[in-house]
Amino acid sequence: MRNGHCHHEFFLESTTLDAPGGHSIHFECRSWVYPIAKTGCDRAFFANKSYLPGDTPAGLIELRREELASLRGDGTGERKEWERIYDYDRYNDLGDPDRGQAHARPILGGSKAHPYPRRGRTGRHPSKQGSRDVNSNSNPMTESRQGFIDLSMYVPPDDRFSPNKMSDFILESVKAILHFVVPEVKSLFNGNHGNFESFDQIIGLYEEERRTSDSENWVIKHLQPLLPKELFDVAVHASKANHLKFPLPQVITENERAWKDDAEFTREMLSGTNPVAIQLLKTFPPGNTSRIAASHVERNLDGLTVDTAMRERRLFVLDHHDYLMPGEVSQVFVPARYGTDRALWELAKAHVSANDSGHHQLISHWLRTHAVIEPFVIATRRRLSVMHPVYKLLDPHFKDTMHVNALARGLLVNADGVLERTMFPGKYSMELSSEIYRNWRFDEQGLPADLLRRGMAVEDPDKPCGVRLVIKDYPYAVDGLEIWAAISRWVHGFISRYYPDDGSVATDAELQSWWIEVRDVGHGDLPLGHLRRALDSVSGLASVVTVIVWIASALHASVNFGQYAYAGYIPNRPTKCRRAIPTEGEPEFAEFIRDPDAYYLAALPERLYATLGLALIEVLSAHMAGEEYLGARRGRGGWTDDEAVRALFEEFAAELQRVERRIGQRNADPTLGNRRGPAAVPYTLMYPDVGNDGSVKGITNRGIPNSVSI
Repeated sequence: MRNGHCHHEFFLESTTLDAPGGHSIHFECRSWVYPIAKTGCDRAFFANKSYLPGDTPAGLIELRREELASLRGDGTGERKEWERIYDYDRYNDLGDPDRGQAHARPILGGSKAHPYPRRGRTGRHPSKQGSRDVNSNSNPMTESRQGFIDLSMYVPPDDRFSPNKMSDFILESVKAILHFVVPEVKSLFNGNHGNFESFDQIIGLYEEERRTSDSENWVIKHLQPLLPKELFDVAVHASKANHLKFPLPQVITENERAWKDDAEFTREMLSGTNPVAIQLLKTFPPGNTSRIAASHVERNLDGLTVDTAMRERRLFVLDHHDYLMPGEVSQVFVPARYGTDRALWELAKAHVSANDSGHHQLISHWLRTHAVIEPFVIATRRRLSVMHPVYKLLDPHFKDTMHVNALARGLLVNADGVLERTMFPGKYSMELSSEIYRNWRFDEQGLPADLLRRGMAVEDPDKPCGVRLVIKDYPYAVDGLEIWAAISRWVHGFISRYYPDDGSVATDAELQSWWIEVRDVGHGDLPLGHLRRALDSVSGLASVVTVIVWIASALHASVNFGQYAYAGYIPNRPTKCRRAIPTEGEPEFAEFIRDPDAYYLAALPERLYATLGLALIEVLSAHMAGEEYLGARRGRGGWTDDEAVRALFEEFAAELQRVERRIGQRNADPTLGNRRGPAAVPYTLMYPDVGNDGSVKGITNRGIPNSVSI
């Protein structure tokens, strides 16, 4: 294929050649074709028939090899827009030392001090000033940035957002900023600083209609140099159309005060935004520095002792202590119903929520889905031919991941970016995620293994996934295990179709180079054993692919699309607490006693940064138009010519639809209190939404996209 007549690139969706005798050959292309004047070479596209390397027809062997070699490049030079080159780099583009050392950040990846997954290489020039690091006086390898907001990072063309999706992304981002943030900027101009003054004022964030104002025009004006013209035009359109009310977060839709209920607080650890952190309590007291005594706990155990409750697996812990506060500080607060003790308990819950919010956004969400999956994307593009069956299986689960991660590095996780400004770890946010990554193990990322690791399940060979839940009403896990089982059956059936025995896995040269590159380069900072050393069996390959699909689809959906429902109401999930819990005898304690609500509100994030965080999660929680959901694929059956594989996939989709029906039945069961809770928010984050063809968008609180795509 050659683009020899166009001045611009075009997107080739597919093509079909009609051969003599009524036979047709289908090519599922889905690729940008740039003018040959820029690329200097023709494009090769392969039919939708899968071949292991050793089975490649003789006439295609060299084309297959050349295509893969061209995608790897030579590791030099700055990448150009039209280049289709995939390579690795460290996270050396988070800081901006050219703006001053206060804006420098350590390079993540490539060192024992800061291990990290690799990201896609852009080859941009080094910064002029270098980056002061805790381990060196100056590091000249920090990559230069195009500005504080950098949306121009190189991403290979076929892994970029579509033009329509990029426009929608900018549109929704600008609408959210204008709705939530600009009024706070205006308040600052008018001399109103700092705190929310009442809970009603927070509710007003959602109820007020916002019209274009001078401050909005000021924001639009300053966006102009940051955006390409076509995207700036989208921003202007968003400003003019921005008069709609934003929906109330689900957690306060039915009852504005249900979020304060202790039962709702605990339920959200099982079926809220971050249901992957709770653990079985295995030792008491939990940690050498804890001041928690049995008497603190036993008053709420219905007559049980701590030892009995632990033996019966009825005590659980949300433990964010050691990696956040490894020192000796320890305070104990217990549930109370009235007076000062109740107010202190509410403030203590806010601090727990702030810690959990940081863990959720930086670890459960960013690190354990976005960051860890990118090396698999890069290795798949570099080492597996598009004819390879594993490539065809994984391809939909990598859609848009590299681009959304690049946008995150340009806007969210960079120095002084949105996460640093809104989350409690501040400038240390990404360093904290690096420290957690040090102990990340691939073999613990599948749902059954994760539940066993956290003590939330025990082994049970009679169960479909080999585990039995310790808490039967654990919505994330109950629904998730059914999704996991469906993915596992589909993947194992697919892999077995192409690999008849273990030897065929071990002798697959492309597959072996793929795994070696993931293990030694993409996740090369991890100790030996954190990723399996060899990929040498059919079952081992199927298990690896199942985990990849799970992370990219269901795990990401579970920690991403419920953010607005719960964290959209700031008091329910504050991103940081600016005031400590006061102790008796301190001046702050007298202030607290005088007006506990005012003290609580003063502990919440500043209004400007709180609304900035709201704008972020409003965008992240929304499905974009054209999204592709688990159990569905672009081109329907055109991605493969194998009827048996199509039948396997149709059964996979049918099983997911059966899961949907069972989720609906469980949510309607009044005996399952954790499915809805006091706030009456049904748990639908694991609802696949197979029938959604991408036309239903926005905040739906349901749907499992195939990939980490937002």
